[in-house]
Amino acid sequence: MIGPVVELPDSVRHRVVGLAADALGTLAAEHVPATLRRVADFAPARRARLAATQIAAVLESDDEFRERVAAQVRGAVPDLATALDDGTTPPAADPVEVAAVAYLLRPEGWKDLVDNARTTGPQAVSPVHEETVDRLQRQLSETRGEVRATRDKARDKLAATKTENAELRRKLADTRQRLRDAESRAMESVEQREVQAAAATHLEAEIRRLRARVAELEASTSASKRAVRDEREQATIRSRLLLDTLLESVQGLRRELALPPTTGLPADLVEGVEPSTGTSGTTRARAVDDPALLEELFCLPRVHVVIDGYNVTKTAWETAPLDTQRTRLMNGLAPVVARCKFELTVVFDGADLAHPPPVAGPRGVRVMFSPPGVIADVTIAQLVAAEPAGRPLVVVSSDREVADNAARAGARPVASAALVRLLTR
Repeated sequence: MIGPVVELPDSVRHRVVGLAADALGTLAAEHVPATLRRVADFAPARRARLAATQIAAVLESDDEFRERVAAQVRGAVPDLATALDDGTTPPAADPVEVAAVAYLLRPEGWKDLVDNARTTGPQAVSPVHEETVDRLQRQLSETRGEVRATRDKARDKLAATKTENAELRRKLADTRQRLRDAESRAMESVEQREVQAAAATHLEAEIRRLRARVAELEASTSASKRAVRDEREQATIRSRLLLDTLLESVQGLRRELALPPTTGLPADLVEGVEPSTGTSGTTRARAVDDPALLEELFCLPRVHVVIDGYNVTKTAWETAPLDTQRTRLMNGLAPVVARCKFELTVVFDGADLAHPPPVAGPRGVRVMFSPPGVIADVTIAQLVAAEPAGRPLVVVSSDREVADNAARAGARPVASAALVRLLTR
C-alpha cells in the first residue's frame, strides 16, 4: 500500500536517506528492492551519495521497505522511537532527526513533526546534526580520496597492462618470426635430404660399378700373378741348373788346387758384443715374399746370412717382450741352420745397452749386439764390408736403408717377412 506523498525539507530528506542507507546494509538480499541491489554492497556514505534519489523514491512508494528500514532505525535510536510512539518529543532532540525518524516510523502526528522541522529551518540545527554533517563530510572526503587513490591505482595498472600488452605483442611477433624461420629451415632441410638421398642413390650405383671393376682387376691380377709365378719357377730351375754346374766346377777346382780348409771367417773379425747365455721376444706376421727363394739362398755353398734381429722379430711378434722375441727367433732358426748348414749371424741393436742381455743361440748361429753407442745398421754394414768380393752374402731386413746399403755392397737383400714365413711354415 502506498502512503500519502509528503514533501520533505532538504535537511530531513538528507537525514532520511542517510538512515535508510545505514539500514540497507543489514537487510537480507531478498528484502532489498531491485532498484537498490546494485548499491547494497557499497559503504553507507557511498550509498547515500550515489543512490539518494532512488532510496527516497523507494521509501515514498514502498511501505514494506520503509517499515523494514524503520525497524532497523528503531533498534538504532530506541529512546527517540519510544518517545515518538508515546506522542512526546525529547526537549533536546534535533528537529531534523526527530522528523526523519518520525517519517520512517509514522507515529500519530508525524506530519506535524516534519512541518516543524521545515519551519525550524537551518538555524535550529542541533549540535548532533552538525556532528553528523561533519562526519558525513569527512566520510565524503575520505571516499573521494579513496576514489582518487583507486583511480590512480587503476591508471597505473592500466599503464602497466598496456606496457605488458605491448611486450607480449612484441614477443608474439618475435615468436611468429622464429616460427617462420623454423619453417623455412625445415623446408630447406627437407630439400637437402632429398638432394642427399639422390646423391646417395648415385653413389650406391657408382660403388656397384667400382666393385664390379675391382672384381675384374682382381681376376686380372690373379692371372698375372700365376703367370709371374710360372716364369719365376722356370727362372729358378734355370738358375739352379747353372748353380749346380758352378758348384761342380768349384769343387773340381778345389780338389785340383788342394786348398786347405778355412780356419776363420771374415765375420769373426767384426767388432760386436757377445751376449751371455739366457733367454729373452710379439706377433703379427706379414706375408710379403715367397720363403722358398730364401731357403734356396740358405743352401748356397759357403753362403753367409746376416739377419737384422729386431727388424725380423718385430715383424713377427711385435707385441711380445724383447726377450721373448729373441728366444722365438733363435728357436725358429735352429732347424733351418741344421737343415742347410750355412753361416748365420744375428745382429741385435745394443746402442742403448751398457751390458747386452743373455741370448741362448743355437749351434752354428753367431749372435751379437752392436757396441754401446752404435746401432745395429752400422754393425750389419761392417759385416757386409768384411766379406770378400764374390762370396754369397744374404742380408735379411725390411729396413730400406739397410737393404739398399747391402745391395750396393754386393749382398742379396731379402725382406724380413720372407724369413718370418719360412720360420712359421
